[in-house]
Amino acid sequence: MMELLWAALLGFVEGITEFLPVSSTGHLIVVGHLLGFTGPKAETFEVAIQLGAIAAVVVLYWPVFWGLVQPSGRRRFAGVRGLLLLLLTTLPACVLGLVLHSTIRGLFSPLSVAAAMAVGAVAMVAVESRAPRVRVWDVDAVSARDALWVGFWQCLALWPGFSRSAATIMGGMMLGFSRKVAAEYSFLAAVPVMVAATGYDLWKSREFLSLADVPLFSVGFMVAFVSACVAIRVFLHVVGSTSFRPFALYRLVVAAVVWGVWR
Repeated sequence: MMELLWAALLGFVEGITEFLPVSSTGHLIVVGHLLGFTGPKAETFEVAIQLGAIAAVVVLYWPVFWGLVQPSGRRRFAGVRGLLLLLLTTLPACVLGLVLHSTIRGLFSPLSVAAAMAVGAVAMVAVESRAPRVRVWDVDAVSARDALWVGFWQCLALWPGFSRSAATIMGGMMLGFSRKVAAEYSFLAAVPVMVAATGYDLWKSREFLSLADVPLFSVGFMVAFVSACVAIRVFLHVVGSTSFRPFALYRLVVAAVVWGVWR
């Protein structure tokens, strides 16, 4: 029962933080260590429940994803072109993640997360200050070059605690995306890379997982799904009217607290 309560708490943390530029993985690592929920199974659980948050994106953006396989002709982010854009954004992180998988798993520690949170916060402030004039006001205007460059930025998220959402949003803003478009493209681009990363991690961890873990993973998945649906709606509501500096400040505070506790 205690493990199921932990799974629900971690699922809530995952869903609320996955699409905010604050690092869901970093929060899960810190909360997991506070709960004493650590080790190979815990690390796999923290990766696997991201599928709940991904399911929220698919449900909320179902018309967009349906358009990738049944293009209507009214949108440019559809059909083969839309799939190609997502592939270009996904490829760099997938390749680098495969090469550095063992190294990345070795960074699942609170101190590493604190460092990544702080570095990411500084980068967010720098991008907010130096972002060029907005030229992309709709996801349909994203080009193949844009998609590939966002993919390179996404590689920064391989450092646990940096935040995939922050990396892709920053990449979009530096390419001239509006904050809203950068956020929406970040949501869409999360689906293929996180499905690939989760599937690979589950396969690599199959030897210490069993049917007895199904309730644990199911609870985390469902709570992450519901909380992510809420978080996406709220974030999109406020992203157009506020800068990312409050998120950067939050990251610095969390980094300082984590560093002070585990140093």
